[in-house]
Parts: sequence; C-alpha cells; structure tokens
Amino acid sequence: FRAAVRVMKETGCGAVKLEGGQRMAETVRFLAERGIPVMGHVGLTPQAFNTIGGFKVQGRDPHSADTIRVDAEAVAEAGAFAVVVEAVVEPLAREITQAIKVPTIGIGASPACDGQILVLEDMLGLSTRAPKFVRRFGNLAEGIRTAVGDYAAAVRDRSFPGEENVYLPKGGTLPPKA
Repeated sequence: FRAAVRVMKETGCGAVKLEGGQRMAETVRFLAERGIPVMGHVGLTPQAFNTIGGFKVQGRDPHSADTIRVDAEAVAEAGAFAVVVEAVVEPLAREITQAIKVPTIGIGASPACDGQILVLEDMLGLSTRAPKFVRRFGNLAEGIRTAVGDYAAAVRDRSFPGEENVYLPKGGTLPPKA
C-alpha cells in the first residue's frame, strides 16, 4: 500500500497496474478497498518475460486458456477497474471481454477487447523488432539517426552552434573564426 501511494504521488499517475491473476487478487482487493485504482494484467506479463522464455502467445491450449480466464475473472472481481489482456489468442480474449464486468484493454489480443494499446516505441518504428500484433504507424528511427548524425557533424565542423544559437551582450558580436 505504501509503495502504491508513493508511486502515485511521485509520478502523478492515476492508477497502478499489477501483473498476474489469482495470485494477485488479494493484493488488488486490498489496494482497491483503500482507494488505490488498480488495473490488472493477464496473459503475457512483461515482468515475467524472461522467466517464460521470451515472447510467447498465451492461451493456445485448454489448460493455459482456463488459467488466463480465471486470472482475468479473479482480478476483475477483486476490484480492478480494467484488465490488460496481452498476447492472448483471439477467441480467449473475446471470451474474457464478454465474461468480465470491467473493460479489457488488448495488446496483441483481439479487436473484441474494449480498448487497444501499443508500445509507443514499437508503433513509431523505434524498436528493431516488434511482435506480430504491432502495426508500425511511423518509422521515426531513420529520421532520428539522420538528425543525430547531422547534429554530430555540425558540432565537429563547428557550424553549430552559430551566432544565431548563442546569447550575446547587447550590441555584441562573436569574434571572428580562427
């Protein structure tokens, strides 16, 4: 509770997000009952990314699908105001969205989720690799590389900063270049 309050105070965020289902339900309930807005997160959980062996689609077999479904129901019933459903097969994401009373936010899950989210670096083309579910809405990486290269070259050849980029006393000018 103290950590959640501190995070909210120091960052100005409107809620905390907790990954996990049944095992986190008690914590979700504890925080929600004390006025901390909690968003749940089921399916692929980024904090467990390395322990599950990297990016893997979730819910493909009946056992894991049942676990994810129960996880989503548990955090919703515990008081989460919404549940992120990540990298879950489409039919399961659709079932979860229909089954729980709070909104679902899909990330690589289903257009049937109540909302969608993408990682900004992925959608803007800044990451070198992106999961299948990402659509790149831009390719800023090349523009950034060009801009940084142009900046470095201008610093090296001393064309930046120029007179227009520095503060001078009234009526002052830069000394001539050597």
